[in-house]
Order: sequence, then structure tokens, then C-alpha cells
Amino acid sequence: MPMLLYNTLIRKKESFSPLNHEDVRLYVCGPTVYDFAHIGNARPYVIFDILSRLLRGLYKKVTYVRNITDIDDKIIMAARENGEEIYDLTQRTTEHFRQDMKALGNIPPDVEPLATAHVGEMISLIESLIAKGFAYESDGHVLFSVKSFPQYGQLSRCNHDEMIAGARVEVAPYKRNPEDFILWKPSTEGLPGWASPWGWGRPGWHIECSAMSLKYLGETFDIHGGGGKILFSLIMKMN
Repeated sequence: MPMLLYNTLIRKKESFSPLNHEDVRLYVCGPTVYDFAHIGNARPYVIFDILSRLLRGLYKKVTYVRNITDIDDKIIMAARENGEEIYDLTQRTTEHFRQDMKALGNIPPDVEPLATAHVGEMISLIESLIAKGFAYESDGHVLFSVKSFPQYGQLSRCNHDEMIAGARVEVAPYKRNPEDFILWKPSTEGLPGWASPWGWGRPGWHIECSAMSLKYLGETFDIHGGGGKILFSLIMKMN
């Protein structure tokens, strides 16, 4: 009997057939470590832990990658409110997350990359997006041009007007269009940052998983998982 998985793109179950039967590749968007996890945060990790176990019973090898987002504006704000260094906050909350997952019986992923350890890969990917016309630099920011990629929003079934109306869309003078979102932002004094072709700054959260999944699983892989609230931000592979 074939294994059936729900395909969010087509909104129905279909038979699962991996790209490579010798190595099934699974990427799951991990936590942003600025506070303790609650039970709702744990839901996708429990689900994909169960799925990874099932896959390991069916296939010779499974590569399960789940990242840790340890650079984000929420982290910066939480560290300020707590009066602690960002690194101390992310180290503490990452360890709490790992212990929580262990208490729930989850098996650790095969690879658990930190976003801060892969900023170089993010910069390279952003440069590639600019070169292909999918992104642009403006006032020290780099933004993804939503209109340059008509398939954007297919997973969430959102049109451009609905995305503009979304709470996470920021209207700013450096944007060509309101729905465009930040891939790289400038960092002022006292904020974490890295040297880049666009000045001292830090990545936007949209680009992190793309860069890490590309490094560890390649341009195409079998399953991309995460919480339902991030569906609007997932972009299918670009040619």
C-alpha cells in the first residue's frame, strides 16, 4: 500500500514517491528562540518527528533538517527587555527547546543548523535573486519583488491584495510595492550585523530556511514542513 501524504499545493492527499529512494530529504522550519515554547509551537515538530520515523521505516536513509532561527527582531527586542546579551538569550532558549522536544519523545533531527552560522549562504542566495531579477536593493535594504514571481502565494491561496492587507506586511518608502518583503536590512550601532554588499546588516527571516535547506538538501527535496502560519512565505523553487 502506498503512503499517502497531504499536498498543500493541490489541497489533497497523494501517493508519496521520493526523488531519491536511497535518501528521502525532509526540511522543517524550526523555532525562533526568543522565549519558551508553548504547546502550539510543539505541534509541527511532533507531527514531523512521527513522519520522519515512518519514513525511516520505509526507506534506507532519511535526512531530516530542522533549523534554529537565532537572529530575528523578536530576539533583539526580547534581549533588550530582559537586559541580557542576545547570545545568552538564544543559547538558553535553544537548550530549553531541545529539552522540551526530548520530553515530548522527539528524536533530534539529523542536522540542526543555526541561522547565524549561515549568513554567508544567505548573502550568496540574495545576490543570486538580485541577479535573476527577483530582488532589488533600496536604501540599504534588499527586498523580494513579489510581482516578479507570479507563483508566489500559491501555497496559501492568497492573492496580492490579501497579502498587502496581511498584518505582517510593512508599508515603507524603500519598497517598490507594498507586498515586497525584506531579505536584508541595515543594522544600526548596537544591533547584530554582518558585512554585506549592501552594507552592515542582518537577514530578514524569509531567506533563512531557503539558504539552509539549499545547503543541506540541495535545490530540490521531498518535503518542506512547518507551521501553517508560514504558508504565505514559502516560495517554490525558482528557475
